[in-house]
Amino acid sequence: MNAQSAPQGAWRMTFLLFLFMLMNFADKIVVGLAGVPIMTDLKLEPQQFGLLGSSFFFLYSVSAVAVGFLANRVATRWVLLALALIWALAQLPMVGDVSFMTLLICRVILGAGEGPAGSVAAHAIYKWFPDEKRTLPTAVLAQGSAFGIILAVPALNWLIVYHNWHYAFGALGVVGLFWVVAWLLLGKEGPLVPALATAAKEIRFPYLRLLASRTFVGCCAASFGAYWALSLGLTWFTPFIVTGLGFSQGEAGVVSILPWIFGAGVVLLTGWISQVLVARGYSTRLARGILGAVPLIAGGIILGLVPYADGARLQIALLVVGSGLSGSIYVVCGPMISEFTPVSQRGAAIAIYGAIYTLAGIMAPWVMGRMIQRASGSVEGYMTGFTINAVILVVSGLLGLLLLWPNSERERLLAATQQPKFA
Repeated sequence: MNAQSAPQGAWRMTFLLFLFMLMNFADKIVVGLAGVPIMTDLKLEPQQFGLLGSSFFFLYSVSAVAVGFLANRVATRWVLLALALIWALAQLPMVGDVSFMTLLICRVILGAGEGPAGSVAAHAIYKWFPDEKRTLPTAVLAQGSAFGIILAVPALNWLIVYHNWHYAFGALGVVGLFWVVAWLLLGKEGPLVPALATAAKEIRFPYLRLLASRTFVGCCAASFGAYWALSLGLTWFTPFIVTGLGFSQGEAGVVSILPWIFGAGVVLLTGWISQVLVARGYSTRLARGILGAVPLIAGGIILGLVPYADGARLQIALLVVGSGLSGSIYVVCGPMISEFTPVSQRGAAIAIYGAIYTLAGIMAPWVMGRMIQRASGSVEGYMTGFTINAVILVVSGLLGLLLLWPNSERERLLAATQQPKFA
């Protein structure tokens, strides 16, 4: 039986959504990139700056779940348009002088708008590609995060160094408005959705059973560890380079893109290998589950070596490789969840998955800030924070190895649904 082909225009939509995710992560990193100037101008303590980093995620998960359910009923084209408009407008107040509270509120609003982004974009992509061809476009979508950093950091850092950090926020707002116009003109809804008659006959699982399934729990646990590393990179990597290792703001802008360049390679390679393995008939337990979980364990072990490394270059190298390896899990979890989730429930399921694992974004920046403030020296605090991250990554990877069995999850759910109920 021949594999189903992707409809015409699928890769054009993938590119537009790649740009969507590029903006998403440029918006995320700007606070970390401008961390030292912001702390200096607003006279913030490390724990306050950690709170600012965490504030982005206060409504992130709630919004992700709410909009995920909405995406089951409303065309993703319009949902994505509304989200991007919120992002752009939330950046513009920072163009002028702002207080810490104004900055914090705008970050909360921005987080509410960006929380559903990844899950809704994935749901939109899956309307353009059949199951066996989803891993590579998912990897391309995930590359928006890496390229959002790689392309945006030099430009934003130039604005920060030669003008001020307010200009960086304003530039992101303007770029966001340009994408809104482009999507309004070019964005379309994917055709690979079941007809109404088919959808009415589709088996649906109780959400409690679906969310308690082994693979869903495994995806949440594994991605939680990866996102802990990612949110630390977004908020604290550049301040560590400047205040911990003594680099200038200009030098830190160059160093700050290294984890994302390495991570981009990891994500693309994972997506390609996974798709090749699936095409050759390997089970998705291997091609997605094991392939996504093992790098988390390796990355955690490498991060655990950072406090014992001698010299700034070696410490940076270990941070780059250790955190970069964790990106593999994002490529495979969306396709794994879509394997056993009915299409009519997929938008909500992927959104709930995103809402759960991104809770790490609330905790990680605040924990690092607290470690720095309580330590006798800032470097000691950073090292404690990196050690905590290492432990979380190893544990999350082990849980992934134990729980990720997507190839048999649908059969288990069907068997549980069809079991007779006893009085």
